[in-house]
Amino acid sequence: MHRNFRDQPSLDEIAQAANLSPYHFQRLFTRWAGVSPTRFMQALSLKEAKRALVRSESVLDASLTAGLSGPGRLHDLFVTFEAMTPGDFKIQGKGLTVRYGIHASPYGSFVIAMTDRGICGLQFIEDENTDAALRAIRSQLPAANFITAPKETGPIAEAIFRADKSNTSVSISVIGTNFQIRVWRALLSIPPGSLVSYGGLAKAMAMPKAARAVGSAIGANPVAYIIPCHRAIRATGLIDTNYRWGPARKLAMIGREAAKNVTEETSQQP
Repeated sequence: MHRNFRDQPSLDEIAQAANLSPYHFQRLFTRWAGVSPTRFMQALSLKEAKRALVRSESVLDASLTAGLSGPGRLHDLFVTFEAMTPGDFKIQGKGLTVRYGIHASPYGSFVIAMTDRGICGLQFIEDENTDAALRAIRSQLPAANFITAPKETGPIAEAIFRADKSNTSVSISVIGTNFQIRVWRALLSIPPGSLVSYGGLAKAMAMPKAARAVGSAIGANPVAYIIPCHRAIRATGLIDTNYRWGPARKLAMIGREAAKNVTEETSQQP
């Protein structure tokens, strides 16, 4: 679907590609996305992407004016952000215990890791290569003691991806440069269903010439989905094909959020 969404293929065409009948495909897809395939494709259209970019300008400005250091929100999930200290970075996690687990989500399996301070890594598993995802997290804290603890990480993983996140809060504690930390905090200010361009994010951070550096910082995001780097796209409204965890996954995330917004807007119309 990610190669053809701009062509707005019909339900029959999509179902045929999935080797399912239109009826079964629509029922299965609606159960996953919460909306019909047609509504999902409408939400992913170039027109909707450009509308989301325009809407996000004022929203992002207001959010950043309120301060980048405060908590962000992901749906009804409250996110408290903490950057590890330079001292933590220097010792590379020595003496630190990191608990991790492998879990499933609407966007595929992932590895999540956390310390007593909060989540320090979330990596989606590509091509069933769990070791690669875990190595990416370990590289941030190479001297730390990693132990598998799925029973501890499971409730957190479930809270992050469940449909109703009301009254749920998570803490993240990550390592990054001062600039990366600023970008990641800014990303937490982007509401679900909204999109921002790399240049727009740089402008909102009062660094209009830093769009390329902003893009690099977004690509280095150590906590997938929670820090919503999937909401950053090109200024043209096109979805990037070099998204770290694959364009199909990025489209799925954007599509579910955007489709929900489109549905809510339609229901509110007289």
